[in-house]
Amino acid sequence: MLGSLVLVWVFICLLFLFVRTQRPKNFPPGPRPVPLFGNLFQLNITNPLKDFEKLAERYGNVYSLYIGGTPAVVLTGLKAVKEAFVTKAADFSGRPQNLLISHAAEGKGIVLVDYGPTWKEHRRFALMTLRNFGMGKQSMEDRILGETEHLVKRLEKSAGGFMNPQTVFHDAASNIIYLVLFGIRYDYGDETLKQYVSLFTEFTKTTNGPWGMIYDTLPILRALPLPFRKAIINFEILKKMIASMISKHKTSRVPGEPENFVDCYLDELDKRGNDGSFSEEQLARYIVDLHGAGTDTTSNTLLTAFLYLITHPDIQERCQKEIDEVLEGKAHEYFEDRHKMPYTQAVMHECQRIARTVPLGVFHCASRDTELMGYNIPKGTVIIPNLASVLSEEGQWKFPHEFNPANFLNEQGQFEKSEAFMPFSAGPRMCLGEGLARMELFLILVTLLRRFQFFWPEDAGEPDFTPVYGITLTPKPYRMGVRRRQPARET
Repeated sequence: MLGSLVLVWVFICLLFLFVRTQRPKNFPPGPRPVPLFGNLFQLNITNPLKDFEKLAERYGNVYSLYIGGTPAVVLTGLKAVKEAFVTKAADFSGRPQNLLISHAAEGKGIVLVDYGPTWKEHRRFALMTLRNFGMGKQSMEDRILGETEHLVKRLEKSAGGFMNPQTVFHDAASNIIYLVLFGIRYDYGDETLKQYVSLFTEFTKTTNGPWGMIYDTLPILRALPLPFRKAIINFEILKKMIASMISKHKTSRVPGEPENFVDCYLDELDKRGNDGSFSEEQLARYIVDLHGAGTDTTSNTLLTAFLYLITHPDIQERCQKEIDEVLEGKAHEYFEDRHKMPYTQAVMHECQRIARTVPLGVFHCASRDTELMGYNIPKGTVIIPNLASVLSEEGQWKFPHEFNPANFLNEQGQFEKSEAFMPFSAGPRMCLGEGLARMELFLILVTLLRRFQFFWPEDAGEPDFTPVYGITLTPKPYRMGVRRRQPARET
């Protein structure tokens, strides 16, 4: 009797949950969700990109999934992403606040904070500060060039041999962000830098891995001591490390004479006092966001770039020929030189396209009831932009599925950028570090190709271009050979 009663109650609960997960009227189509679990079992939770492709083929470029009981809409291709994030940006610029990554963020920072006055205020401040960074003793370009020289010295130690580039590119990108934020840098391999990178990497792997998806799908499990708890603990340690750096920095800064981003923020805080959304806690979250967004993306794009350059020596050689011709007799490379290097620019952009470094961008949510591509989208619906689909969309690229710089060259051989090139997303919430990233990628790529030749080791077997899935796509570890070329000639 008791067993029968339990079964009846289980059936009633499952029926109730099933009813709750029925799609609203005129909601985008998609696979039927399972009560409680949503569409968890229909996705490869270690890498859902292939599943997303198959679902788009079946249901169209705008289709729905359920993260547990939470509705989500996946956008595939340029038309859908552009309509949501550009044409109807005000309707789709929210951030979901009930996921592991948003719970760790606690509604602070700049990347994961919800759309509203606080976000607008801090976004405006960040854009203005980064745009006007010709302040103090160094411009942003000088900082990048200075760090690039450290990178050159590191590579010179490997010249004539082989190296694993994973760590060195990550350290270089991290240092550039630290120089912009604090005006400091760390030696490559420094323990503080290694600890920070390790904590952040583990955090992102958890939030975007199986345990993160389980946390997001099954709220009933959140109180249990499962591995997703470690992600929140790691994030707390990161915030404490940053808070300590801010406290130390305050002892050496000169108020009113800013030389870096943190100086500017603290000056703004001095003006405002306790009035408004500016605070040291908010600054700490800001730094975690900027460091994370500016390090992983750049370093993984560089890793992808060199993986393709060492396996396509003809493309590397053509870049070097163009670089040598444009920079002949010059001691240094500058960002302005890109206008005279159409082929090198095309290669740099093709590396970003093929890398698809942030394949699903950062999730958005509908900030009000709205429509998209003829479907009704209720307020609070999670929006997942499949940026990887845009960067390899048939009809948008000459060679959508292969590495070919011709994707960015017109018939006259001049650089030309397609509107489907959106590795930084699009609209008001696109990556605010786009300008910095483009400058970094160009200056590092040109500097290294000018000074070194890179090649695939003969004993390494066939290269594997399949990336490792995460918040960012990462190339599998590889070794590369390094040879010196002619050094830059002084003017």
